[in-house]
Amino acid sequence: MNVLAILIPVSVCLGLLGLAAFFWTMRASQYDDTEGDRHRILDNRWDAAPKD
Repeated sequence: MNVLAILIPVSVCLGLLGLAAFFWTMRASQYDDTEGDRHRILDNRWDAAPKD
């Protein structure tokens, strides 16, 4: 039971760290380019050279 006294605060801290990272990416506008993904998936310039 002593292990729970360590694991519960550690897991709460990790959860808060993940939540803070998510909000940081939201404020840094990481998810604003929704149109670019649609066009990048069809872009062929990153494909390997065509084989003969």
